Amino acid sequence: MNDSLPRRDRNPVGSHVPVAGGLAAKGLAYAREIGAETVQVFVANPRGWATPAGNPAQDEAFRAGCAAGSVPAYVHAPYLINFGSHTEATVELSVASLRHSLRRGRAIGALGVVVHTGSATGGRERAEALAQVRERLLPLLDELTHDDDPPLLLEPTAGQGASLCSLAEDLGPYFDALDRHPRLGVCLDTCHAYAAGHDMAAPGGTKALLDELVETVGEGRLRLVHANDSKDVVGAHKDRHENIGSGHIGAEPFAELFSHPATEGVPLVIETPGGTAGHAADVSRLKELRDGTAG
Repeated sequence: MNDSLPRRDRNPVGSHVPVAGGLAAKGLAYAREIGAETVQVFVANPRGWATPAGNPAQDEAFRAGCAAGSVPAYVHAPYLINFGSHTEATVELSVASLRHSLRRGRAIGALGVVVHTGSATGGRERAEALAQVRERLLPLLDELTHDDDPPLLLEPTAGQGASLCSLAEDLGPYFDALDRHPRLGVCLDTCHAYAAGHDMAAPGGTKALLDELVETVGEGRLRLVHANDSKDVVGAHKDRHENIGSGHIGAEPFAELFSHPATEGVPLVIETPGGTAGHAADVSRLKELRDGTAG
């Protein structure tokens, strides 16, 4: 992106938005209400396995609305997906669920589909779980043959349990298991990274995290940031989001996030508490930090 462009064009700031009542009718209206420049949506129950077909009229209206407002859109796949599970039924359902999210993502013009990296359940070794990730996930990536198929964005977790990927360095083996597929990217959740042990609040901590991320997966792989403060201390392995500047990460690391070369052009989406008012305040705060107008 041309460095002469205004800072507000460098990183769209937005939110995960509710879509019950229609992707366009509800989701885009909510985005306008909170001042979002980018949106993330669910296209299925995030805590279930159902794969709804969607509403073609709402899909088209959503695509058109995002295009008209130059609003990048992203899909978050259901939380239950786990390609490292020792239970075959869970893995089969994970395949079907993620395929659904990827296809629905294409239908609504999404620029990426976010999926959590999962865990090695049943006491299995990490290497065995990653081999299964390769076996079941790589074919889904190979199905992304259309120009408008969204890339799959891996989101490392906070490090709970037998997490397969929480620290930036963990992305290396995960990417290797998937042959560093060209349709593979990263969604960095700041709360997850902090909870996993990356101390973004320490001097130089945010730069160190982003430097390590680029060194591990390569330039251009970071496609989305989930901008969330943390209710818990660094390394707590607890996924509890807080409003921007109100948690243990604090506001300044988010300002530093905007200035790193790895985030150039990368949208930031909040997943914070507080409903409409809280989301509007967080979007506004991030814009101020981006534009250098924060008080």
